Amino acid sequence: MSFQLEMNRSAKENHSSLVLALDLPPVEPHQLLSRSLNLLEEVHPYICAVKINHHLVLPLGLFDGIPRIVGLAHDLGLPTIMDCKINDIGDTNRVIAEFYYNAGFDAVIANPFVGWDEGLQPVLEIAKRKRRGVILLVYMSHKGAFEGYGQKIINPQTGKLTFQYLVFAEKALSWNADGVVVGATFPEKIKEVYAVLKDRVPIYSPGVGVQGGDVEAAVEAGARYLIVGRKITLAEDPSNVAKSLRDAIKGCAEN
Repeated sequence: MSFQLEMNRSAKENHSSLVLALDLPPVEPHQLLSRSLNLLEEVHPYICAVKINHHLVLPLGLFDGIPRIVGLAHDLGLPTIMDCKINDIGDTNRVIAEFYYNAGFDAVIANPFVGWDEGLQPVLEIAKRKRRGVILLVYMSHKGAFEGYGQKIINPQTGKLTFQYLVFAEKALSWNADGVVVGATFPEKIKEVYAVLKDRVPIYSPGVGVQGGDVEAAVEAGARYLIVGRKITLAEDPSNVAKSLRDAIKGCAEN
């Protein structure tokens, strides 16, 4: 089953469009692994996928502690996304993607800044062969995102002045990406990207909670999945927070 179909299945079964960003503060590796596994067990009924980044891979090891987390997620029926932001030359990108896919991840996040030829082409080709996913980073959730993703450029296809993130959205279509990331902190950007993608490529939006993103604004603008980390992982009652977020997203989507 393809990554997009896996996401659709999980979202339907759990009645959720909430992706858990398993971001935890640094502690001893054995404690970090234990807390990650316990947290995942606690909130899994309310989420549709798990996103992991360098917070866990660096201290736990890609083929040591990480497979236990990925394995538990899969046992719970949850797809896993590696937030590695692939951003190098093609040969290096290919190796990066192969390592993460071989470690069990269902999708990787990649940066379209590096382009297609000798850039992300090998990643998309490997993903297709392995029936895994590639999600493109179109607009990040932090304040400085405008310095790169928000700059104005000449669209190489049309010769017209436009925003970098809109060209990245177009690339998501032409490259057959499985999703795009647009920060929930910028609902106006979500709306613009959705106007390009419609329902052909789902939008994943991080930044709800600690960064100030709003559930209703992001969903109404066109976000399909909301990625939430610290609001859940640092909560006294993560399960209750995850349930509340799941229900809030569901309510917005139904209105």
